[in-house]
Amino acid sequence: MIKRSLKQIADMVSAKNDITPFSDTPISGVTIDSRKIESGNIFIPFKGEHVDGHKYVEAAIASGAAAAFWQEDVPNPPKNLPIIIVEDCLAALQELARKYRQELNVKVVGITGSNGKTTTKDMTASLLSLKYKVQKTEGNFNNHIGLPLTVLSLSEDTEIAVLEMGMSGRGEIEFLTKLACPDAVVITNIGESHLLDLGSREAIAEAKLEILQGLKPGGLAVLHGDEPLLMERINQYKGNIELQTFGRSDSNNLYPIEITQLEQGNRFIVNASSQAFELPVLGTHNILNSLAAMLIARYFSIPFETMSDGLQAVKLTNMRMELVEGRHGEKIINDAYNASPTSMMAAIELVSNLQGYERKILVLGDMLELGPEEEQYHRKIGTALNPKQIDLLFTYGELGTHIVNGAMKVLGENRVFAYLEKEELIKQLERHVNDDTLVLVKASRGMKLEEVVKALQKEN
Repeated sequence: MIKRSLKQIADMVSAKNDITPFSDTPISGVTIDSRKIESGNIFIPFKGEHVDGHKYVEAAIASGAAAAFWQEDVPNPPKNLPIIIVEDCLAALQELARKYRQELNVKVVGITGSNGKTTTKDMTASLLSLKYKVQKTEGNFNNHIGLPLTVLSLSEDTEIAVLEMGMSGRGEIEFLTKLACPDAVVITNIGESHLLDLGSREAIAEAKLEILQGLKPGGLAVLHGDEPLLMERINQYKGNIELQTFGRSDSNNLYPIEITQLEQGNRFIVNASSQAFELPVLGTHNILNSLAAMLIARYFSIPFETMSDGLQAVKLTNMRMELVEGRHGEKIINDAYNASPTSMMAAIELVSNLQGYERKILVLGDMLELGPEEEQYHRKIGTALNPKQIDLLFTYGELGTHIVNGAMKVLGENRVFAYLEKEELIKQLERHVNDDTLVLVKASRGMKLEEVVKALQKEN
């Protein structure tokens, strides 16, 4: 984490006040939550619509914070305390991270994409850890606040930082990549997430490609080569980059030539190596994520021959293709962190192809932020179900009813159930599970379907 004197911090953010009496105060780390103060932190308050963090500055210092920022348009800054007055606290946080990044001797990998960026981040960090000291974005700290906090959490001796970059609109990825100045970047894919804000997959592709604007000259760009929207645009790109692609087709630099589905993962062979790799992650789509990570690792001089250990050691962020067991012996795939039509179809494909289960049940919730065609996207999920591979469908949410409407055409009325109350869904679902049942639970994050998973696991 950042360790500087208060004067150094003040100089980095162009302080508006004289902090001379506290110049030598040592600062160790940054926090924006007054409830999570650690000794030596600098507390950064934000002025929100409902809560103003400036109210907690004095309490934060009393709890061990070494200093705090203070936004100059907020009246009555506390006197005789180590306060740095700045024009805007958020902008100052971002500038502090930018300056700290410039001072660090660290390589940066930036990862974005509509789906799979967190999984790819975890895989990339695991592979790079075979040779380097690596830090990565924790949780979903991937936006205009989270990424600066991640940068400021980097140790001085970190060799490679793997940073996830999320967005909701144009310009956001550009801002993040110019702050992080990556040496290599990955675009996992272009899906339907953010259609509500951007309007089309073409616009989403252009927004994701903003990540190239911060890439160091000659740096590596790893792209999903089977995605025409990316390849059309990258072929017109005039910047100085090294391009590597991954995908299913043999036109890519790296692609799988053999895939074997295992009980809790996959075994695969790629065109560039005769070695078989085992990935303890469900879903063939995650093999593609691993290919992107492998290209990054190779760029940083890790040979394919040693990557097997890194892939087998992958620990994914929770609620992403997480296989758990319910109290009746049923197996549950907890993929409740997020959902889009692309990722939901990939998860359903996985369940459809898994063998050894007497009954397969889908528990699907609303996919959010899909724009004016959201009902059609949900209906298509239902109509795409194979009645020979899926036994029952439970949905939760208003949009979930459109999945049911589509599924009735292929599964029939007796095999589909729509709910607006989560408790009732759980009650009915429990009647259909036993130790020969596989359950997939997936929806957008806002639906909180992990509560269904916890209920199935909980002893009465």
